[in-house]
Amino acid sequence: MDRARIHEGIRRMRFTDILGRSERSELSQMEAAELLGISERTFRRWRDRHRDAGPAGLDDRRLAPSLRRAPAAEIERMLGLYRDLYRGFTVKHFHEQLGKRHGYTLGYTVTKLHLHREGLVQAAKKRSAHRKKRPRRPMVGMMLHQDASTHAWLPGDPGKYDLVVTMEDATSEIYSMFLTDEEGTLSSMRGVAEVVAGHGLFCSLYTDRGSHYFFTPEGGGPVSRTLLTQFGRALKQLGIGHIAAYSPQARGRSERAFSTLQDRLPKEMKLAGITTVDAANRWLAGTYIAQHNKQFAIAAEEEGSAFVADKAGVARETLCVQEDRTVGNDNTVKWKRLSLQLPPSQLRTHFVKADVRVHEYPDGALAVYWGPHRLGDYDASGAIVPAAPPDGVPQAPPATGSPRPGIPSRDGMQGETGPGARTKPQAGAGPGYRHVTKRKGAK
Repeated sequence: MDRARIHEGIRRMRFTDILGRSERSELSQMEAAELLGISERTFRRWRDRHRDAGPAGLDDRRLAPSLRRAPAAEIERMLGLYRDLYRGFTVKHFHEQLGKRHGYTLGYTVTKLHLHREGLVQAAKKRSAHRKKRPRRPMVGMMLHQDASTHAWLPGDPGKYDLVVTMEDATSEIYSMFLTDEEGTLSSMRGVAEVVAGHGLFCSLYTDRGSHYFFTPEGGGPVSRTLLTQFGRALKQLGIGHIAAYSPQARGRSERAFSTLQDRLPKEMKLAGITTVDAANRWLAGTYIAQHNKQFAIAAEEEGSAFVADKAGVARETLCVQEDRTVGNDNTVKWKRLSLQLPPSQLRTHFVKADVRVHEYPDGALAVYWGPHRLGDYDASGAIVPAAPPDGVPQAPPATGSPRPGIPSRDGMQGETGPGARTKPQAGAGPGYRHVTKRKGAK
């Protein structure tokens, strides 16, 4: 017999004895209530219940089964689902999936208590010391956070990838999120580029002091504001302020977001059948980000937006790695073990020894610039990408005469008659024209 039942029996015996003494006028109602440790009103209520129902009227109704008690079968079903499909989920995440996928209607507290009682989920530890919360920016677009987390994100894949997240400070809304092999300059630029494409240019970006974000002359010291990384240079050109965090606590908002993502995202991917990085990135952009923002984003303190549309389209040519190179004798530019062949151009006969600038974009594409002139576009393997003609302008038909533009063919018209023949430049000579001079001693 449990302790509550024992106490109930003792209480009933004491009450029966004192009630008899009161009815024999040995004790007043006030004295009887005082001996039982209850109020006089409660003593009269117990007396009436005993008179109407006998000893059963004195039963403690808290020990009787509740009419609102959760059905045992439903509790067993819930526990079975957790053991078979959702082991490792937090109680909140598990409770959400129960309602979404299994028609579960019991409350969160009931679910949590039974999971704790069965030992399937450990109760949360006591919170750490109180810290003062940094106020959010009042309007969207005033400050964004960017950070990455290394984790085994893909279910069934022991390999670890970096999840790069760019989120709003005012609302905690995620604007960009994708998986990559390793966080770096191009992945960070990709996150900013996706935000600019979807919302516009913003005021400032808050990041850690990673080497692709800042130069730090001395370990643990302040970052350099004069020596800029490629990423810092791009933000400066776009007019976006760059704020460095000097402790994990300073990045608490993004740290808490990653804590949620590390717990939920791999499990959500498993339920969605995601197994590859490409599939994960498509699912993140097309499905998960919107669901996450709907559940976790909050309203900004003030209406309006500090975003500015990139109408001039400068972000594409700014958010890229830019480095100077010198053209080789074969009109090629060396870039990361690639040889970028420059196509013929009307700007110059050749570009040997010319100083050019290579742009590498977050999607892997490349371009070569000579001053403001774009000399060529290349894919990630270094193959040249033909320039598309403007809309409505037909492409020129292939040449049928001389293989060299600007020089007549030998079909009865004037042209070269032998080696070393001198040919004057033709009006309107196209790309690839080469001036040929008469060799000394030639007839």
